[in-house]
Amino acid sequence: MKSPAFDYVRASSPQHALQLMAEHGDNARLLAGGQTLLATLNMRLSQPALLVDIGGLTQLAGIAVQGSMLRIGAMTRHVEVEESPLVAQHAPLLAQAAPHIAHRAIRNLGTFGGALAYADPAAEWPACVVALGGTLVLLGASGERRVAAADFFQGLFTTARRDDELLVACELPLVAPGQRHHFSELARRHGDYAIAGLAACATVQGAQLSDVRLAFLSLGDRPVRARAAEAVLAAGPLTPARLEQADAALRAELQPFADLTHSAAAKTQMAATLMRRAVKALMETPA
Repeated sequence: MKSPAFDYVRASSPQHALQLMAEHGDNARLLAGGQTLLATLNMRLSQPALLVDIGGLTQLAGIAVQGSMLRIGAMTRHVEVEESPLVAQHAPLLAQAAPHIAHRAIRNLGTFGGALAYADPAAEWPACVVALGGTLVLLGASGERRVAAADFFQGLFTTARRDDELLVACELPLVAPGQRHHFSELARRHGDYAIAGLAACATVQGAQLSDVRLAFLSLGDRPVRARAAEAVLAAGPLTPARLEQADAALRAELQPFADLTHSAAAKTQMAATLMRRAVKALMETPA
C-alpha cells in the first residue's frame, strides 16, 4: 500500500520542531528513524497532514555519563546503543537486549527515543528502562521535565508525553556494585516480535537477591512489573522452595493478553520459564 498524501518539514532545531507541533497539533507526526512510522503510514494506520522530520537534530543523539547517570539521546540509533562501550559498562541490560531488536538493517536506522515514544508493549527498550529505573527527559516550550519510566508508559502506544513536547533523552542510573542484569525473550524467529520477554536486574550477595526488578514485555498494554514475584525472591536466601514460591506468585499476579497464536495460559508459562532462566543467570553471572 501507499501512504496518504502529507506535507513534510525538516526541523532545524528542537525549538523549530516544537513550534511546528504546536501549530499543527494532532495533524502532525514526528519522524525520527522512521522504522515504525513509515510502516504505519503505508498501512494507513497513521494519516498525518504533516511530518516533522527531526532526523537532522544531531544534538539529540549521543551517549554520555553525566554524574551518576548514563544519558542516551533520543536520536541515538539502536546500533549505537548495541555497540557502545559505555552502555556495556554502565547499562549491560541494554547491550543484552539490543540484538533482539528486529534485524540489523532496522537497528541501523531506528532510534532509541523513537522506540520509547512509540511505546509498543512488545518492544525491548520500554521494558529495559522500566527495569533499570530510568527517567525520560521531555522538552517543551517552558523547558525540560522528567518523568520516571514507570509512569511514562500509560497504555497501548500511550505515554505521558504531551503533544507539545519532544522526548529528548533517557537517563539511567549507573550499574551499582553487585547489581547484575539479564535480558531474554521468546520469539518464533529471531527478529520477530517477542511472544514474551523479560528485562531483569537484581543485586546479588551470596545466595541473597535484593532490589529485584522483573519487567516483562508482550504480556500487557505496557511493560509489566512482577512485583509480587520480586518480593518473594528478595525475602531471603534463594532456595528451590523460594523459587517455587516466586513462580506461584508470578502466575497469580500476571494477567497476560492472549494473541493470535498464544493463549494467556501459554504466555504465563513462558513468563515463568523466563523468570527461572533470569534468576539462574543472575546468580551465575560474575560480579
